[in-house]
Amino acid sequence: MKYNPDIHKRRYIRLKGYDYSQSGFYFITICCYQRQCLFGEIIDEKMQLNKIGQLVKEEWLKSEKIRQEIELDDWVIMPNHFHGIVIIDQKINNNTNHDYNPVGANGRSPLQTNLMKPKSLSSLIAGFKAATTKQINLIRNSPKYPVWQRNYYDHVIRNNQSLEKIKEYIYNNPLSWELDQLNPNNPSKW
Repeated sequence: MKYNPDIHKRRYIRLKGYDYSQSGFYFITICCYQRQCLFGEIIDEKMQLNKIGQLVKEEWLKSEKIRQEIELDDWVIMPNHFHGIVIIDQKINNNTNHDYNPVGANGRSPLQTNLMKPKSLSSLIAGFKAATTKQINLIRNSPKYPVWQRNYYDHVIRNNQSLEKIKEYIYNNPLSWELDQLNPNNPSKW
């Protein structure tokens, strides 16, 4: 179904007025389209990556090498979603001009219909999703089939206490898979 603003009420889920390209710590969650378990399974409370899960892992680790302004902290791949802590450090950038790109592409992700700030969290996620989707669909022989949900969840980490809680959550996520709201065997809150 094509997007119709009269029927579909999309809301902006980012922190209003916040610059997601500024230096800081960010917690992200990216979910698979329709909560499909594509990346492997939890066995004995440990995530066992399949071929697609391994591809996601490799692409995530590659993100840090491609994008000098980011550092990856703790992360976990689950059967149908991904959690990670991203550190953006703009002091690393030689180019401090963060103007929006007028053509809508930033050299790291495909052309977008909306303007995306280069070297931002959204730029990272868009590039990561695009790279993994292309490779996953080649493996599945399913061109143009969605891999990821349209958006992603983010949380700006503001202090060490919050950072430690999130690290603990990431570490314990495979242990609590049976109760996880993203487990397709559990009813969704949404």
